[in-house]
Amino acid sequence: MAKARSPILKVSNLKKAYGDHVIVSDFSLELWPGEAIALTGRNGAGKSTILRCLVGAEALDDGQIEIDGRELREADPLVRAAMATVIDDLDFFPDLSVVEHLDLLARAYGLPDADTAVDQILHEVLLVPQSGQLPGTLSSGQRRRLALATAFVRPRKVLVLDEPEQRLDVEGVEWLANRLKEERDQGLAIILASHEPKLVEVVATRSINVGELGHG
Repeated sequence: MAKARSPILKVSNLKKAYGDHVIVSDFSLELWPGEAIALTGRNGAGKSTILRCLVGAEALDDGQIEIDGRELREADPLVRAAMATVIDDLDFFPDLSVVEHLDLLARAYGLPDADTAVDQILHEVLLVPQSGQLPGTLSSGQRRRLALATAFVRPRKVLVLDEPEQRLDVEGVEWLANRLKEERDQGLAIILASHEPKLVEVVATRSINVGELGHG
């Protein structure tokens, strides 16, 4: 008998408040390999707060999060290896160029052919001409592409994205939607918050309207 699949991400009764203001309450979900969940809803509904809790950037007030069967602890190397994220604007190393950032990540995660992986992702995100530049010299759209490249250049079982379409042009959104769909079809689990209907339509296998659920 085939072994039953397990969710790669399990959230149980998540609660997050700031003082007396409850942002998220009693929020639960299961994310499975090959599935993409889109968190939708108005600004302030709690989408970003949920994602920040999922990646360990915010401490929970109640509830539990498990990644690949392990309780979420940001410092756990197995948890960090399983999850790639693009949440906020990344704090890039100011003295490392674009290609050096990606090369550092690829080698840190033990990719067998880091040079090829970095070369491919630079071409894909259209940053080959900027590969020798420092991140601080990039435009906002180029920095967003670099942030996405840092997620795509490393191994991952689950991808967490907060409005990844920000500052991308129409062609960039189309590329991102197709890339995420392709990875989802290959078994990657994705959870994202987005205000871009086209991205949600192409990528998501189901959507959760956070505002309608009363978590904002």
